[in-house]
Amino acid sequence: MDYVQNAFYDATHWNRDNSYGSLTATARALLDFDTPRGLRLNVSSLSSPNFATSYTLGSIGVVDGSLSYLYSSLPIKETSKSGEIELRHVIQGYRQLQELRRPDEQWWWEEWHQGKRVDKRDALLYGRLFLPHSTLEALYLRRISPTQQLKITSVSDSRLKSGGTILALFQHDTGKYSTEYLYSTDSALLGIRGLYNFGPDPRARAPSYTTAATTPTSPSAATLPSPSEGLHGRFSAGAELYYGLLNKSGGVSTGIRFATLPRHTGFPYTMTLNLNPLMGNLSCTYAVQAAPSLALCSRFDFNVYSYESDLQLGVELWRRRRKPDALDWARAKPGSKRKGDDGVAGVLKARVNQDWAVGVLWEGRLKDLLYTGGVTLDFRRRESPFRAVGLELQYSS
Repeated sequence: MDYVQNAFYDATHWNRDNSYGSLTATARALLDFDTPRGLRLNVSSLSSPNFATSYTLGSIGVVDGSLSYLYSSLPIKETSKSGEIELRHVIQGYRQLQELRRPDEQWWWEEWHQGKRVDKRDALLYGRLFLPHSTLEALYLRRISPTQQLKITSVSDSRLKSGGTILALFQHDTGKYSTEYLYSTDSALLGIRGLYNFGPDPRARAPSYTTAATTPTSPSAATLPSPSEGLHGRFSAGAELYYGLLNKSGGVSTGIRFATLPRHTGFPYTMTLNLNPLMGNLSCTYAVQAAPSLALCSRFDFNVYSYESDLQLGVELWRRRRKPDALDWARAKPGSKRKGDDGVAGVLKARVNQDWAVGVLWEGRLKDLLYTGGVTLDFRRRESPFRAVGLELQYSS
């Protein structure tokens, strides 16, 4: 389902990385990955370009599972078959920032019929029911304009206070900067956060139309002139402020990020620094793609009040298939469709911290099955260092 949601973002030209919440997305992908517990089977289907279903069955002591549905008003054109999906599109790893894109013009979104506007705003709806606890989670995502988006998430569970919670998030992204306004029914929480990108403003560059097929109804055909020759990285700074009306407590944090862009000729890398002055927490991360198939990451956390610290190291190693032979095209059966082989057979992720807590994850594809196997170890527990062991299989059509 995450794959379909990301495809919706791409189709509506929404930049997931241009927000304060994604400031440390690369470090989280390399260090905070979840290892499966027990055996879990997931079957998904994109029955139509607008509708998808997913069923999950697991066994962790007791049999559990989930049932989810997804609807998108915008047809999803990407393939959903697990045997054809490129692994780099479904496995979260090192994320290199791309050039900032100029927002679509407002008139690109207009559709007229017989002198009347008939255009509608694209939306995505998602619902998931967890069994046997009957926990329900839902998502409503709507593009309001080329620079605005509304996202509402909710959880219904009798074990939660008031039986559930709702979180509303209004996002505004101009490319140069982005702001987010949030409200949560949990403690009546109000919040605002923003991110500012230093450097050229993408709105100052006018779009150029390169083909005759470009029309107001196909804004994806618009291309931008290349940025200045000296721009090889982007420096971003942001902050967030939130306050709970019911518990009369608030918080604030700030962060900065520097990341190389595709024009950078050396190793791609990302550096972040986050500070929470009220709690005294300081966190800095450094991630680098040392080779096409190797990424390294480190994170150091420190509290200026308690002097407690934590160091985590992570590695991501992609296993590639053999290089294609010059006669592979001739050996292929006539009319056969080549599967989504992006040259990747799987990825190995591993992390360790200063307390010798180790996590290992292996993701790949076997025939038409996507699989995820992992183990979490704690070597301080000499009798039984295994904290979690699991395997997850996924099939989609």
